[in-house]
Amino acid sequence: MKTYHSNIKPHDSFKQLCEIFMKMEKVDFINYLPKYIKQNFEMIQEDNFKNLCDLTTSLFGLRKGSLAYKTRKQEYQIPRSVVSVIARMIDDIHPTVIAKVLKRDRVSVYHYEKCHKSNYKSFPKYRDVFNKIYNAYSNIKQSKKTFTSLSHLQHHLKQNGIFHSDKHQTTIRITSGKVQVNIKSSYRDFYDKLENCKVALLDCNYNLEIV
Repeated sequence: MKTYHSNIKPHDSFKQLCEIFMKMEKVDFINYLPKYIKQNFEMIQEDNFKNLCDLTTSLFGLRKGSLAYKTRKQEYQIPRSVVSVIARMIDDIHPTVIAKVLKRDRVSVYHYEKCHKSNYKSFPKYRDVFNKIYNAYSNIKQSKKTFTSLSHLQHHLKQNGIFHSDKHQTTIRITSGKVQVNIKSSYRDFYDKLENCKVALLDCNYNLEIV
């Protein structure tokens, strides 16, 4: 069996990776592409979490990216803890993604979650910061459309040219509120289908995952 590791570079875009995989033998293509699909979804979660961090630094007059500073000063530590909790609470961002953006380990993320209730109850400054970020982020989320019925979401996707692939090799799951749709995709169609989903749902509340 041929190997293609030398063709894959860390800076390659997902589309470039797909083009590389197209040249692979079928067995190599099936073995390698799912890993990069998973990485692409992690990038989506990372972008969402960075947006929450940017909102937070803007609210408190902090430098963009400063929540990742190696400091335990309260002006950074409290917002850092809060964004971790809110990201898990509202968007179900994976702890690994949060840890990567904040340049911490997953143990810290779990610690922030564990201490949230007691901090909110007994630490007024933490409570004030949490309420300010939570309310601002919730207002942004509420300003976007959330689908309330399966038929409406399906109709919206069809209107934007998003259909099942003829060949089913992986599935893009779209969740908006309590509504969930699975889009069947081939590996060959995956990149374009994913990009179309993101454009179609730009002004909507949604989560994407690979299943």
